[in-house]
Amino acid sequence: MPTQCTKRYLSLPALPLPLVLSFLVFLLIPFYQAKAASLGSVDNPIRMMFVPSGDSQVILEKGQKIARMLEPVTGLHFKTSVATSYAAVIEAMGAGKVDIGWLATLSYVLAKEKYDVDLLLIVVRFGSPFYRGQIMVRADSGINTLADLKGKTMAFVDPASTSGHLYPKALLKEQGHNPETFFSKTVFAGSHNAVVLSLLKGEVDAGAAYDGIRAAVAKSFPEVFNKVKVIAYTPEIPNDTVSARKGLPLEIKNKIREGLKYIAKTPEGKKALKQVYGISGLVDLDAFFDPVRDASRVLGLNLETLSR
Repeated sequence: MPTQCTKRYLSLPALPLPLVLSFLVFLLIPFYQAKAASLGSVDNPIRMMFVPSGDSQVILEKGQKIARMLEPVTGLHFKTSVATSYAAVIEAMGAGKVDIGWLATLSYVLAKEKYDVDLLLIVVRFGSPFYRGQIMVRADSGINTLADLKGKTMAFVDPASTSGHLYPKALLKEQGHNPETFFSKTVFAGSHNAVVLSLLKGEVDAGAAYDGIRAAVAKSFPEVFNKVKVIAYTPEIPNDTVSARKGLPLEIKNKIREGLKYIAKTPEGKKALKQVYGISGLVDLDAFFDPVRDASRVLGLNLETLSR
């Protein structure tokens, strides 16, 4: 026997067919929108972020050019940006807010350890997947050795910069100088270019950056080779990387990896890669990074200490 509630239900008037159809269409809209907004589509582009190792505006402009060249090759759409710091890229990838990160060497190691990012490609410069860091001073400073830096002011690039922080500090420590107490003051300039400019302006006594930074800024400051000299080089460092966040679909990772390798061989692609980070090529691999892991352990560095 029907209950009172059932009777009320059975007594409801039938809905007009057009209203029913409209309701069904309303229910299906999110489904079609989800399909239309699949990752890599115009409405849901691949989010690609760069570290601010040089002039952020130049990096953004050339990064956008790389993205435009990738689109016809991969069939994917991209949205590019430049982070405010090296650590910001790592955290954005860990939070799933960035799909592809152009990570500095130590940044990759830290991101791999904390968020298990996937290495797609290693940068090649001047035909090599390795580079060096260097410590520079003003040519007229009277400073000629690392020992002469005691009590001086020092500029590093960023806490997560390999050539502009990790390796120079490790070099100092290996030579018996505690980098935490050796200088009267240390600062993070934010980029390799900014370190050199700080030296040119006389704001600091010494600075650390990658080998070749003087050539990179010489176009705007041709006096740099006469006014800034190198007093020490670090051991070789594996180059920076292009990495993918954990969970990015394999098909998309493969498309981006192969797409970047393809454009790196084209005249236009070579030019854009050179302008964004001085890149001359891209290769696969991860074992190159074991020396960086060893150096970071010597200094007791991890993402938490660098983010403080």
